[in-house]
Amino acid sequence: MRTNVELDDALVEEAFRLTAAKTKKELLHQALEALIQTRKRKSLLDLVGQVQLADNYDYKDLCNHGALPLSLSLSKAAIPSLK
Repeated sequence: MRTNVELDDALVEEAFRLTAAKTKKELLHQALEALIQTRKRKSLLDLVGQVQLADNYDYKDLCNHGALPLSLSLSKAAIPSLK
């Protein structure tokens, strides 16, 4: 998508110093990706304390028997803000 924006020169200069971006386009892509990742992570943190596990749930037992993968992935349907 092509668009024209007015950016704060000081912010752009600092962002270039903090990243390996070579162009403003690359810098904006990195900034948007960082924003999206941060917001998704915050959405996951909002779920802390809202998930109740069964009384007999033992993740260590599941890991030891190979029933639980080492990395879990949440489905987009489970967390609306990840859509």
